[in-house]
Amino acid sequence: MGFLKKILFLSFLVAILYVWVVYNNDNMAKEASPFIYSDISKIPPKRALLLLGTTKYLSGQRINYFYKYRIDSAVKLFKAGKVKAIVVSGDNGSKYYDETTTMHDDLVARGIPSKYITLDYAGFRTLDSIVRAEAIFDLEDYIIVSQRFHLERAIYIAHAKNQKVLGFVAKDFRNTVWAKRMEHRELLARAKAFLDIHILGKEPRFYGSKVKVTYRP
Repeated sequence: MGFLKKILFLSFLVAILYVWVVYNNDNMAKEASPFIYSDISKIPPKRALLLLGTTKYLSGQRINYFYKYRIDSAVKLFKAGKVKAIVVSGDNGSKYYDETTTMHDDLVARGIPSKYITLDYAGFRTLDSIVRAEAIFDLEDYIIVSQRFHLERAIYIAHAKNQKVLGFVAKDFRNTVWAKRMEHRELLARAKAFLDIHILGKEPRFYGSKVKVTYRP
């Protein structure tokens, strides 16, 4: 195969891959959209809420507003009586980085009783958090809280695992440099999620024993 033919062939493959990545991104958004709510008065009540983790601080100890707004949304849903328990799922990969405990402490500081907050220390990826929600914490019909770009992927994963979930949108940042960066990252994250579920059959890094969630009356 001549050099020019190789270039044309590789260009064709890249174009096909790009088209698929964009299609996959749009398809996940379309499938998740009917299950996403932004008005707290309209979302149906569920027994539990799954709060997906992220770092509290960015470089220079600047507050990560994605984190702040997820906490805000979880507090509002619980205090509005939309859920009876919260499971916080995040990365606790080292003693120096613990998303889960940080979320727990901030929820308690906002008036959520600790006994109604259950900690999932092994939510290293969205797939881990979703699969473990059912496998470890017996959640099947629950509300996921995150920003919309993240919710769409999380709901897609949950539905692929036959879970009945809804999503509540935490406040987002539109038309900012940070938001654009996250949107580009999400294209690849959604492609990976599709491959993990439908091609590679990926499982969570850890399972472990069942954990009982305490629900308020």
